[in-house]
Amino acid sequence: MTVQQEDPAGEALEVWIDQDLCTGDGICVQYAPEVFELDIDGLAYVKGADDELLQEAGAATPVPLPLLTDVVDSARECPGDCIHVRRVLDRVEVYGPDAD
Repeated sequence: MTVQQEDPAGEALEVWIDQDLCTGDGICVQYAPEVFELDIDGLAYVKGADDELLQEAGAATPVPLPLLTDVVDSARECPGDCIHVRRVLDRVEVYGPDAD
């Protein structure tokens, strides 16, 4: 069972990448290599338990609280605007291109 991490407001968050928009720049890997990794196809993916790449479309992984700032910075700096951070409870995006 995966333990969900919470943002400072107390909400469990998860992150996913839209590979259709990924430029393969690797900024996300520089910010949070524990969460993101570039695959042989040159695109970024989130990592799950045991550091395996989650390659299914829309696959999400929990955002570890100690890495929240790095994950948010990745979403903000991503040239492809493809990193989405959302609340687990209602799947509302809180950081990324679709956040309000």
